[in-house]
Amino acid sequence: MVPLPSPFYTVPMRITFTRAGMMRGAWRGLPLLIGTAPFGAVVGVIALGRGLSLGETILMSGVVFAGASQLLALELWTDPPDIMAAAIAALVVNIRMVPIGAAMSFWLDALRGWRLWGSLFLTVDQSFALSVAAHREGERDAGFLFGLGILTWIGWVVFTAAGHILGSVVALSPQNPLFFAATASFVAILAALWRSPRQDVPPWMLAAGTAIAAQALRLPPPLPLLSGAFAGAILAAVRETRAPRLPKEENRA
Repeated sequence: MVPLPSPFYTVPMRITFTRAGMMRGAWRGLPLLIGTAPFGAVVGVIALGRGLSLGETILMSGVVFAGASQLLALELWTDPPDIMAAAIAALVVNIRMVPIGAAMSFWLDALRGWRLWGSLFLTVDQSFALSVAAHREGERDAGFLFGLGILTWIGWVVFTAAGHILGSVVALSPQNPLFFAATASFVAILAALWRSPRQDVPPWMLAAGTAIAAQALRLPPPLPLLSGAFAGAILAAVRETRAPRLPKEENRA
C-alpha cells in the first residue's frame, strides 16, 4: 500500500532567473516611472543649482543610483566641494540597504555572479517594494528584480538629466510642488508593501514615531531617518520570526 502524503508536506518552490522574468519585472515597473519622473527631475534641478554639469549629473545618477543619498549629498555640496563629507553622508543614508538586502533573501540567496551583484546594484526602495509584493503573489523568478531594476535605472538617469535641462530653462521657486516629489514617492512605496493593519501598522508607526522623536531631539541628519528605519525593521523582523513558517524555497538560479 502506498502511503498517502502528509497534509503538512509541501514541495519546495524552485527559484529561477529567466528573460521572461526580467520582462515581467520591467512591465510591472512601468507605472513606477510616473512617480520617478518628478523625483529625478528634482535631483537634476538641484544638481544644476550646485554647479554640476549635465554630464556630471548623468554620471552621478548612473553610478550612485540612489535618490535619497544623492539629495543629501547635493545639500552638503559646497564650493569647493567637500567630497569626503558628501560621500560619508551618502554611505550613511544607504545603510538602509542592508536590511533591504536581507529582506530580499528569498531571491538573492539563489543568485551567483553577475546576477547577484547586478541585482544588488539595481535594487532601490521602489524595486524592493514591488519585488516583495510580487513574491507574495507567487513570483519565483529572480529575474523579475533584475528587469525591474534595469528599467528603474534607465528611467532615473533620463529623468535627472531632464531635470537638469529643465532647470536651465525654467527657474523654479523653492515652494514649487515639484520639490515634494521625493517625499511623495517614498510614501507611495507603502502601498505596494501593505498587507494588513495588524502586520504593517505597528512597525510603520514605530518607525515614524522614532524618526519624529529623533528630529525633536535635534539629532543631525540623517540620524532621524536611520533611527526610524532600523526601529521599524527590528520590530518587523521580530514579528516575522514569530509568524508561521512558509514552505522553504529551493535555490536553483
